[in-house]
Amino acid sequence: MYSPDTTKYLIHISLAAEGVVEKPDVVGAIFGQTEGLLGEDLDLRDLQRTGRVGRIDVQITSKKGETKGEILISSSLDRAETAILAASLETIDRVGPCVAHVVVESIEDIRVSKRKMIVERAKVLLIERFDDGTIDSDELLDDVRECLRMEKIGSIGEEKVPAGPNVLESDAIIVVEGRADVLNLLRYGIKNAVAVEGTNIPKTVVDLCEKKTATAFFDGDRGGELILRELLQVVDIDFVAFSPKGKSVEDMTRKEVIKTLRNKVPVEYVRDQYFEDAAELPTELRITRGNADDSEGKKTRHVPPAKRSSDSTHGPLTLRDHIDDVKGHSLARFLTDDLTVVKELRPDEVEKAIESLDGTVSGLVVDRPVDQKLLDRLVWKGLSYVAAKDFKGVIKRPLSIQLLKMGM
Repeated sequence: MYSPDTTKYLIHISLAAEGVVEKPDVVGAIFGQTEGLLGEDLDLRDLQRTGRVGRIDVQITSKKGETKGEILISSSLDRAETAILAASLETIDRVGPCVAHVVVESIEDIRVSKRKMIVERAKVLLIERFDDGTIDSDELLDDVRECLRMEKIGSIGEEKVPAGPNVLESDAIIVVEGRADVLNLLRYGIKNAVAVEGTNIPKTVVDLCEKKTATAFFDGDRGGELILRELLQVVDIDFVAFSPKGKSVEDMTRKEVIKTLRNKVPVEYVRDQYFEDAAELPTELRITRGNADDSEGKKTRHVPPAKRSSDSTHGPLTLRDHIDDVKGHSLARFLTDDLTVVKELRPDEVEKAIESLDGTVSGLVVDRPVDQKLLDRLVWKGLSYVAAKDFKGVIKRPLSIQLLKMGM
């Protein structure tokens, strides 16, 4: 039978019949009205039997008592034989009981089409699929330096937790989720990260956080929130750095990492977000700001700095600065992603101001309680966080927004 590998030409024929006909009628007309017309050497049935002509493909539709469509016939004959065969098909004047008109529209050289496809594909391969052989000195240096940093990752404690080379010597550590996070921070020169590798917090990490200033830095997804919740129950954490929503620490850029760590907030601002009742916390973690630790040598809890004077010429640089400036001053601030003040107003003007917010606003710091209705409107506007004096009557806490309680 016909093999597409040997096809040279494809005959395109248009058909119009003055009545309703079906495919078997068209095929029958082709064989019946060309039989014996060209002699034995070009008899259509014999040509199909020997594979020199392929199957007859008929595509027709009937509408308003007329039938129109296209007939495709593939040929491996030479050019002259194919032209004669095509011309013979135009002698068909009836299909079934209906008057018909058959016209050869074109004879396509399949090899030309294949060559065009080959040329176009070759262009794509030439541009996109060849390895770039050029040498970039800066890229070579970066690769070598990155390899050097990667080799410095180690493991500490009985649990062999992944850690940067400076964890044991540093006064402060960054607690991350896994080995890949430690590697990414090493890539940016941050060498004091240690991984918990799951919600089962290793004792090594617990002991380190007792002695050092600890910052929790997890992925901005549900998994990161669960690990942070577990960490706050068993570990003495000082700060929390919130990753952008949906971002993994291992995939963050240098700018994103530095910005997130710079905007870390004291743990006291976030505890209420994860624990409805302070009784859920272990006794040793129920610590208020400003209390010194006992005489057994335990590290001193973080105390937020005294409020800066209102005539400061430099302005707040971190989220904590904004919180300290707003708290107790009957102010509200809408902030951009880089903590620029978009709008400063009185707390009772927040609801009205929400209507005019644009997509640049990322958070709100407000010296008043926030209820469920206001929170829902902030979520609808796409804010990532809200820092408030309190959250009253909030039954449903959306996962898309961070709630930071400033306290009295």
